[in-house]
Amino acid sequence: MNGVLRTVNRVLLGLAGLLLIIMGGAVLAVGLGASLPSWWPWDGKQDVLLSRADRDRWRDDGWWWPTVIAVLAVLVVLALWWLFAQLRRARLSEVLVDSGDGEGAVLRGRALEGVLSDEAGALDGVARAQVALLGRRTAPRTRIRLLMEPHAAPEQTLRVLSDEALAHARESAGLAELPAEVRLKAVKHRAERVS
Repeated sequence: MNGVLRTVNRVLLGLAGLLLIIMGGAVLAVGLGASLPSWWPWDGKQDVLLSRADRDRWRDDGWWWPTVIAVLAVLVVLALWWLFAQLRRARLSEVLVDSGDGEGAVLRGRALEGVLSDEAGALDGVARAQVALLGRRTAPRTRIRLLMEPHAAPEQTLRVLSDEALAHARESAGLAELPAEVRLKAVKHRAERVS
């Protein structure tokens, strides 16, 4: 799950939870006979959410119902987007490998990630490597994050990563291609004094 989706998820969950707690607590308090402020819309056990007068108030205005329907449609679309975003897996759990017999085989995504991570982490100048397998079972792609040492040569590291680690993974999985997004980040280190 990326950072934006994680933030949206937390904000929506927090707002939904807060709204449900406030509304549920207020309804429970009214039902138990607690006294509430005068501005509170419900004041008795037999009170309803929208009275007949509230429901009929906007009936003659032509803009009211299209606005209500449009707002509710937007809310439904946003709720469906949120639901599908939660159900979608960020990482690929398995890769379909052509075994040549027409049946095919399945390679665990974590295994391929581990091998790629180990091989990329062993490159000269790489302090740490993180690999995530994304995409579809038949067309995987990788996202690789490399933490680079101060003495590393990024161009050479990328060339070796492409020619060796990614090529090995592509050949071992029998894939025609294995696109990769590589992000490089330098290790934080103290400046060295030169005398």
